[in-house]
Amino acid sequence: MATATTTTTQQVQLQQVKPVQQTPQQQQQQQQQKAPIAKPRDPFWLGGAASCSAALVSHPFDLTKVRLQTTQGASSQGMIGTMINVARHEGIFALYTGLSASLLRQGTYSTVRFGTYDLLKEKFGPKDGSRIPVSTMLLCGVLAGCIGGGFGNPADVVNIRMVNDGKLPKEQQRHYKHAFDGLYRIAKEEGPGQLMRGLGPNMNRAILMTSSQLVSYDGFKRQLLATPWFKDNLATHFASSLLAGLVATTVCAPLDVLKTRIMNSSGASTSSTQMFFHIIKTEGPTALFKGWLPAFLRLGPHTIVTFIVLEQLKVLVHQKK
Repeated sequence: MATATTTTTQQVQLQQVKPVQQTPQQQQQQQQQKAPIAKPRDPFWLGGAASCSAALVSHPFDLTKVRLQTTQGASSQGMIGTMINVARHEGIFALYTGLSASLLRQGTYSTVRFGTYDLLKEKFGPKDGSRIPVSTMLLCGVLAGCIGGGFGNPADVVNIRMVNDGKLPKEQQRHYKHAFDGLYRIAKEEGPGQLMRGLGPNMNRAILMTSSQLVSYDGFKRQLLATPWFKDNLATHFASSLLAGLVATTVCAPLDVLKTRIMNSSGASTSSTQMFFHIIKTEGPTALFKGWLPAFLRLGPHTIVTFIVLEQLKVLVHQKK
């Protein structure tokens, strides 16, 4: 009798520990809960839209930077003096000369580099939701900058010529009506190949700009969010973008000077190497950082506005989905 009771008790215990079989639907739901939540993809155009809005703020500084960079020898005016001189002799609205070309440049160059950077991060980044290594972000920045620099080169040539036009003697001024007029006239009067003038240094600068600006923003934001004092809010976006602008300005300054000198010139093409040694020989190494302050005062606010607007656009876009 005791043996029968023991056997019955063991059977009851086995029934209690027997695993409950799940239906296929329950198994699928459980797998979905364990899987990492995929981050929604940002529209390709977001970066370009944010950069165009930033260009409205930074364009006067961009004009001043180009004027200083195309000055041979030492400039005694400086940034503020150059801005005052432009406003006095050409009118206050002259500080926005070439705005259409600047917007076209951001609409091509920045749209492609921001959009491509995000696509490459999604493709080459880890699929388990973990952090993307800095080396991977740098690779994505290099590739995105190279592609974006090529797309934006024609608008960049027009932009530099338009903002520097008022500085030239009357007989040398080009008087492009707007960006598309500049594209048409350059192609017609000088040949389509002139729209790709300075492509080498421009692509190199775009590579440095993207890999320093976008990657450093992601890096600074990541480090700040890892501290107990910062949250994913406006203050963090502002601090990260300010630091990213400082890094990008310093890294890109020499190539920015080379690009500006080459694109502003006419006639026989000059390689970046020839221009580099010409500047070193005639003006000294410090000339490669000419216009650094207006470049930072232009790129700093530009970077801040770009990333703050970009973060807000992301929120708005994903709220509608």
